[in-house]
Amino acid sequence: MKRISTPNAPAAIGPYSQAYISGGLLFTSGQIALDPDTGAVVGSTIEEQTEQVMKNLGALLSAAGSSYSQTVKTTCFLADMGDFAAFNEIYGKYFTEKPARSCVAVKTLPKNVLCEVELIAEV
Repeated sequence: MKRISTPNAPAAIGPYSQAYISGGLLFTSGQIALDPDTGAVVGSTIEEQTEQVMKNLGALLSAAGSSYSQTVKTTCFLADMGDFAAFNEIYGKYFTEKPARSCVAVKTLPKNVLCEVELIAEV
């Protein structure tokens, strides 16, 4: 196993790592809309927050030598399923290869953000 850590994605806000590579696959922790430099939540809309989540995931993919196109599975968490269509618009710009995905609504996310995404990708 190899731990992936980059200053270009937010530092963990708990007892976990940003990501790990194991068996040729990258496993990321869930990414929320945090600015990597300040740790502050970016944006107040689902569109703004989803864009930041995608940037954070992109930084982890890059640090691991992978890419959005090598992603095989994502798990997406939404605070409100009413945001599903708007979330998909942004998500689809990044995951053009359409990896397998689960998307669920949850009661509350860390820092009361609107979405969180984790992924598994080939490296």
